[in-house]
Amino acid sequence: MKTTRREILSFAAIGALGAWPVRAETASQPDDALAKSNQADFDQVWELVRDRFYDPHLNGLDWQEERGRFRPQAASARSREEAAVVINAMLGKLNASHTHYYTPEDPAYYQLADIFAGGLEHRGLDRLFPRGEVSYPGIGVFTERDAQGRAFATGVIEGAPAHAAGLLVGDEILSADDRPFRAVESFRGKVGAPVSLQIRRASGAAPITISVSPADLHPNEMFLRGLKDSARIIASEKAKIGYVHVWSYASRRIQSALEDLMSDGPLKDADALVFDLRGGWGGAQPQYLDLFNPHAPTMQVKDRNGETGLVDVKWRKPVAMLINEGTRSGKEVLAYGFKQYHLGELIGHRTEGAVLAATAFLIGDDGLLLLAVEDVLVDGQRLEGVGVTPTIEVPFDWRYAAGGDPQLDRAVQVLARA
Repeated sequence: MKTTRREILSFAAIGALGAWPVRAETASQPDDALAKSNQADFDQVWELVRDRFYDPHLNGLDWQEERGRFRPQAASARSREEAAVVINAMLGKLNASHTHYYTPEDPAYYQLADIFAGGLEHRGLDRLFPRGEVSYPGIGVFTERDAQGRAFATGVIEGAPAHAAGLLVGDEILSADDRPFRAVESFRGKVGAPVSLQIRRASGAAPITISVSPADLHPNEMFLRGLKDSARIIASEKAKIGYVHVWSYASRRIQSALEDLMSDGPLKDADALVFDLRGGWGGAQPQYLDLFNPHAPTMQVKDRNGETGLVDVKWRKPVAMLINEGTRSGKEVLAYGFKQYHLGELIGHRTEGAVLAATAFLIGDDGLLLLAVEDVLVDGQRLEGVGVTPTIEVPFDWRYAAGGDPQLDRAVQVLARA
């Protein structure tokens, strides 16, 4: 079956309020059955890479040899999580972005399933989500583990349960209901019920406890609400600075909502704008940058009842873009153009350098493979492995940041002088 362009983006059992896949754990599955399942998943991933990976030379690897090296490890894995580690070790040798294997223990599994739902509908998505809607139990937070294995909140999505509970970027998450924190499993079966999160807000400080009520999260809707709820005015002595955070650009609805926020929402009276592309997912198309093109027209239409609307909204006031190492994929294309065509200051840290075109495949019972299937050049330049450097570098160690944001602070400072 031919993959349509819509299915390729540049760049993540039934409960009371939603559905998500569940597969039996190791303890209830015979060793031979688990080994066969892990081998089957491994083989499917290996074959898809052989047949669909964008580089026919597979980064110079002998792919058959890699199969012989890693397949026995996958077969001997004691859980699907261990098998996923083996599969990703093999994929890592390709040295390519947008090439990773996900399981239902990772929020990215559900987020990518929703982002690529249009293509996955033809590949068995309804089998995993019987109601036809991708969802998972969670609190709407991006987390990363440091070298010591500590989990930190690196992004708190506005309007999601974690945001409502007061979780801040930089908080170390120690436990959930007195058990080790896991981004999905900690909330499975607890949608709508209070969960006690033990966190540490400052290095060496005593833990504190906050209560959060997990929700049945629908990723694309969560990202859309996060965009809308992030929009606000930051008051400064000299100007009203607007702010908006795009968590995922993998939907045309995001761009439309952004235009509405600027033309008829909380950002319309701002004197300048901070456009935050840090973290989350990519998916942006190059034409989205036209929003900041001062030389293109905006059209107004009015119907017979006098209702008016704007088409092709343009922002003609000062703007600064925030980027960091979590800015990836299509967002990097926007960052490149923003810098190349001098639309404003690019503030923060070098982007991830993850600029290949990918599609998603369902693997086995409930695995998901994100696979790079096309190389990408931007104005003839390859950004993969390179990224985009800011015009104003602002370091930001998010560990124990307690909600502080030096990159945003610098952007406000720059725009207040504009």
